[in-house]
Amino acid sequence: MTTLASRAQLRASFIRWALFCVPAVVLLGFLSGQLAGSGAGDPWYDALVKPEYQPDPSLFPIVWSILYVMMGLAFALVCSAWGARGRGIAIVAFLIQFALNLGWSPLFFGQHEITYAFYLMVALSVMIFLTIVLFFRVRKMAAALLIPYFAWALFATYLNYEIMQLNPEADGSDTTGAVQRIDL
Repeated sequence: MTTLASRAQLRASFIRWALFCVPAVVLLGFLSGQLAGSGAGDPWYDALVKPEYQPDPSLFPIVWSILYVMMGLAFALVCSAWGARGRGIAIVAFLIQFALNLGWSPLFFGQHEITYAFYLMVALSVMIFLTIVLFFRVRKMAAALLIPYFAWALFATYLNYEIMQLNPEADGSDTTGAVQRIDL
């Protein structure tokens, strides 16, 4: 016997990981957006001047749901690759980029920090690229599943930049109703 596990065992391992990873990634992504109050209906966001190529707000939940499912599947492929060289560092890279992803909505929508959110998006895009490279070394299909996410993150980075340029007065704006904001 030259293999450690049969094809059926490998498939079962992937399915177990996918049953955990996909719902976890989708749920955490959903909670990040909901807790930050992201999207249309937010008076601060609705008042922003947006670039003319900004997609319709109803598309964002659809796109993000699909991307989160693909991310979860990619992560499950890597997690189920027991013994693969580079698996550990690929998992760490995914977790770092995912934490950055989850931090964007609270920063942009919750704190109204457009500039800091832009810097976070740049860091996220770099981490997604690194994760794709590391995933490619473990499972090529896992890397391929992250390519649409990377493309969307680059587009989102550009949108964030344009919103930052079009709305300098809204960056870091206070919506607490306080009379004066003091930054220390």
